[in-house]
Amino acid sequence: MPTVHFRGKEIECREGATLRDVLLDADLTPHNGKATVFNCRGFGNCGTCAVKVDGEVSDKGIREKGRLLVPPHHPNYDLRLACQTKVMGDVTVEKYPGMWGTQVAKDPLPPLADDAEGESPEDAPTADAGDEPTPGDAEDDPTPADAD
Repeated sequence: MPTVHFRGKEIECREGATLRDVLLDADLTPHNGKATVFNCRGFGNCGTCAVKVDGEVSDKGIREKGRLLVPPHHPNYDLRLACQTKVMGDVTVEKYPGMWGTQVAKDPLPPLADDAEGESPEDAPTADAGDEPTPGDAEDDPTPADAD
């Protein structure tokens, strides 16, 4: 059985399972902020479940390719839509901040706190849609990404 590694958790699933479904079945989400509620429910239209995936997964289909061509996404971001990606083997998944998860210039979201520590995923801070970069932000902004 393939194993999905996501935010410090390991989830076993059947080969060919949709990544979005695997995460949701494990009480995790490929969405940030308001997109947790306001999304296309797996039809590949909204693009809010974009994640970075390393490992054995299905090839991109026409619907996924088309959605990832439309801003705020960009083909160079090397992201996948969790709702359109089938898990074929062991994978590592990273979700970036922002409603669309396209802030690839910043670090991915950290692992989830253990429930034993009293913090649940609902308590974790989420990024706002206004935090999304535009395609030229990285080259136009002379400020280092980690400067505050």
